[in-house]
Parts: sequence; C-alpha cells; structure tokens
Amino acid sequence: MLVLLALVLALRLPLLWLGLPLTAAELRLLLLGEGVAAGAWPYRDLYDGTAPLAAAVAGVLELAWGRPVLLYRTVALLLLLVQALRFNAVLNRADVHPERGYLAALTYLVVGSLSTELDALSPLLLGHTFIIFALSALLPTSREGYDNRRLFRAGFLIGLAALCYLPLAFFVGLGFFAVLIFAASSFRSALLLVCGFLSPYAVVATVFLYVGALPNFQDMHLERGLHPAVAATDGLPPAVAWPLLAGAAVLLALALLRTASTALGLVMQAKFRQLMLVWLLIAVAALVVGRGLAPGSLLLLLPPLTYFSLFLWQRLPGREWAPELLFVTVLGLVVVVRYRDLVPGLPTLLHLPAESTFAPQPNPAYRRLVAGRPVLVLGPGRRAYLAHPAARPYLDWPLAAADFGHLTEYAAVVRVGRSLGPNPPTYIIDQNRLLPRLRYLLPTVFGGYELVPGVPGAYQLKK
Repeated sequence: MLVLLALVLALRLPLLWLGLPLTAAELRLLLLGEGVAAGAWPYRDLYDGTAPLAAAVAGVLELAWGRPVLLYRTVALLLLLVQALRFNAVLNRADVHPERGYLAALTYLVVGSLSTELDALSPLLLGHTFIIFALSALLPTSREGYDNRRLFRAGFLIGLAALCYLPLAFFVGLGFFAVLIFAASSFRSALLLVCGFLSPYAVVATVFLYVGALPNFQDMHLERGLHPAVAATDGLPPAVAWPLLAGAAVLLALALLRTASTALGLVMQAKFRQLMLVWLLIAVAALVVGRGLAPGSLLLLLPPLTYFSLFLWQRLPGREWAPELLFVTVLGLVVVVRYRDLVPGLPTLLHLPAESTFAPQPNPAYRRLVAGRPVLVLGPGRRAYLAHPAARPYLDWPLAAADFGHLTEYAAVVRVGRSLGPNPPTYIIDQNRLLPRLRYLLPTVFGGYELVPGVPGAYQLKK
C-alpha cells in the first residue's frame, strides 16, 4: 500500500508542485461556489447547467476557503485514491479474480495519471465516486430477500452520481443487469433499484419547487444535461482528448483479448465478467454523450480497464517476464505523456499538445479593472472571471443568450431587467456589442455605464 501511494504521488506531485493552470471546469466550479456560498440558489439565482450536487460541493469548499484551487486539487487526488482503493477492495472481497492484491488499484492510478485533467476537480470525478461505491451494493443481490437495503442503496448512490453529472444515470442499466443475473426476484429488485435512484431526485426537485427554481432545474439540468454540446463543455479539444482516450482504449483492447482466452472456474467470476462487459458498454454510451470531451472522461474507462487488465498481468508459462515488461512500458508511456510539456519539442513529436495550453489565460488588459468586483461578460469569453466573480445570475453564456440573444422579445428584456436591476455588476465586458441596444431598452439598468480607458469593450458603472 505504501509503495502504491508513493508511486502515485511521484507521478503527480512534481507537476502539482510546479503549478498547473486553472482548468475551465475548475473555473466554472469556482464561480458557482462563490455564488452558492453567498446564498444564491442554482437555477434560480445562478443560470448554469452544472448538476446541483456538484454546485453544492463547490459552495461548501468555497466556505472553507476563498477560491480554493489548492483544495480542489487535494480533493481530486483524494477522490481518485478512494476510487482506486475501493474498487480494488470490492474485487478482492468478491473473489472475482484468482489472485488477490493491489494490482487493480495500481493500474487504476497509473492509467488515471495519463491526463492532467484528472488532477482537477470536476462533476464527473465527483459523480464517478458514487458509482464505484454503488458496485459493492450491487454484487450481493442474490441475497436481496435477506437484505433489501442494498439494492435501494445502490440506486440511491447512482442517483447521487447523476446529480453530479447527468450521463452517469445510464448506470441504472448496470443495476438492472446485476439484478437480472444475481437476484432471485428480478421485478421486485428492479423496483427497489428504481426507487433508490429516484429518491435523491425527488428530494432535490422538492427543494427547488419551494425555492421557485423547479422549471429552470428541469430545463438546465434534466433537458440540457444529456445534450452532447453541453456534456462536453469545458473539456479539452478533440486533438488532445481523443488521443489520450485512444491510448487507454488500446490497453483495454489488449486486456479484453487476454481475458477472452482465460477460463474462469467459479460461477461468480463468470457473472462478474459479464457485469464488467456491460459496465464497459455503459461507459462508452456516457462517453458518446460527452463526445469524449467532458472533463475527466478517462475515468469512465478506468473500472473496466482495471478489471480486465488483471488478466493481462497474469504470468504466462515460459514468459513470466512479459507482464512485467508490459507494465513497465505502460508506466513509461504514462510518464512521457504526462511530462511532455517539460521537454522542448516533445509535444510536437508526439502530435499531442499539452493540456495546459488550453487553460483559460488572464487578459493583461483586465488588470486595469479592480479585482474582486462582479463582472458581466456578454459573450463566450471567460478570461475576466479569473480575477472577478461573475455577476448573477448569468454565469453561462449559452444560457444567458436565451435572454441577451432575443432582445427583440419583450419577455427577454423584462427578464434581463429583473435579473440585473437590483444588483447591477460593477463591470460589463461587451464582446457582442450589445450594450448600446441594452441602454436603449433598459436605460435605468444600463444607462450608468461608461467605457474603461485602455480596456476595449469594458464598461464600468459610474460611481
């Protein structure tokens, strides 16, 4: 265990020590956390499509520490460690492989170090932790008549995962398959699973009903959460994300080939292999929804890759050196890919740009603005938010465009006036040249802004 932890820290800590730039996903959580910590409600006072439980976690972390980027990185590392060790413990306890040990956790953490995206806190990372914990509740369903609480708990955990990242709701299908192959009373067990899944959603929907945010919760989370363009928001571009996923997929394909030629003696081992095949199909479905670009998408492949790689690391008669050589090769490739940004010319040689080059970068012109004052950005650019909180409720431009992109409609103008009138932002960054029209339509709200000298497109509220 200590060697495992030392290896993972050796892979990650040097880059964390040198400093990784703030990712787009972390910036979104920071903006949400600032709003929630100040008492704002998601979907009512904060227009953003981030799932409610992830927004709540961001708010709690913001209360612990203002703009807690270091805390985000610490939580992300701990969550990945917890996932790896929990999954490893489940495999050992269920005897799904002839050999026990820490190879599963080792594989999980080594391949999980392939991308710096997994160093950052993201809704998918939060939700995937609940999926890992739900697995142990799904396995003993052959005894569901003895302990029905396990199935309800499994569904409840999957519901919590979906409240962090909606495409994780697909894992209800994994629960149905587990019920089918393990449980004695499949229909009754499936109902327990569904009731558990719907319970957290019922609680959250009731809360949003009382605070007046239920219609927006339905629109921004339930309807937009499975839209590919929304699920892939804040992720890396395809030129970086897809090659990283392809590298993990190659190792997964080798592990599947090795697994297909391995006979399993126990019925439980054979059923668990079927369960992991279904897990892989569901993970691919979740990847398709996010187009493989959602922050932390590599996580979805880690559990099936970890399980099937156990057969890849088995010793071969007469070629006992082969698994060790293959693992050292995988470890070396992970180190090369992860530290490519520190070696001049290596990203070009690998045709794989560094993830840090796509992180939001501060605009030097915005240094003229007083830091810490709320900013309204009328456009997709979010660089101003690196030093300024977002003006509520418009955090996400695609959602804000539903109002600012329809200023010829009376209802949209009224919504803008009601939203910004009581608390106008100190600064407006007008990327789409909307302020002249807004001044004409809502002079009491936008008539008090003047240009900031030396900052193109920036306006400041007159004192």
